[in-house]
Amino acid sequence: QVQLAESGGGSVRAGDSVTLLCKYSRSVYQMAWFRQLPGKEREGIASIDTDKIVQNIRSLEGRFTISRDDVKNIMTLQLRGLRPEDTALYYCAADRNWRAFWYEEIEYKYWGQGTQVTVSS
Repeated sequence: QVQLAESGGGSVRAGDSVTLLCKYSRSVYQMAWFRQLPGKEREGIASIDTDKIVQNIRSLEGRFTISRDDVKNIMTLQLRGLRPEDTALYYCAADRNWRAFWYEEIEYKYWGQGTQVTVSS
C-alpha cells in the first residue's frame, strides 16, 4: 500500500504562483499530478518516475513543473501564472510500474484525496 496526501492548495489571484505538495508513504516508480476541473473528468498534468524522467501535457508545459524527492518522499507541482481556468481539484497519483499512458487515470492504483486550487480574476 502507498498513502498519498496532497497539500498546498488555496485561493489565489490570477497571475499568482502556488506549490502543491504530495507526501507519499514510500517511493514507487511512477507518480503523477492530475486535476479535475469543475464538471470535467480528471486529466493528467505531468508524471515523473524514479529516474526523474518527466512527461507533461504541452498546453501546461512552461507554467507547471513537476519534481520529486525520494529522500523526503515528497512530490511537488509548481504552478505559475495561474489563470481562473486553472481552478480545479488537484490530485497526486502513483503506481509501482511504468505507465505507458501516464495521463490516463485508470493507469494509477494509488490516489490522494486532492487539494483545491481556486483562482480568481
